[in-house]
Amino acid sequence: MHELSIAAAVAERAGEVAREHDAAGVAAVLLRVGELAGVVPDALRFSFGLVTEGTPAAGAALLIEEVPARARCGDCGERFAVGSPPSLCCPRCGRAAAELLTGRELELAEVRLTDPARDACHPGAPTQRAETGKQGEC
Repeated sequence: MHELSIAAAVAERAGEVAREHDAAGVAAVLLRVGELAGVVPDALRFSFGLVTEGTPAAGAALLIEEVPARARCGDCGERFAVGSPPSLCCPRCGRAAAELLTGRELELAEVRLTDPARDACHPGAPTQRAETGKQGEC
């Protein structure tokens, strides 16, 4: 079950982000997971809950954005859904010369941080997004 090692890496990085921004903790983590990444979202959520106990990410929500698999035909340029089971044959011309455009992603897209001063005004409200560094107001 590689979801456990993925969850551990995500939790570790989220904790690093919290420390870098002097945040009290992590409110939520957003992952982009491609349809063909071989990751089971429910297993990843369960694993994340286990590995975050006692860390800055304890109690954080794991939000998963599932990215559909899409391809482009190298011969005619048609863009199409790969489907399940995956097929890289072009629905327009029938050729198997497609390039996979999306569907293999496994990326940490956002870490939402908590702020102790803000939490006193609005308990549980995440106020800082690590990718922007913008602070919320009370």
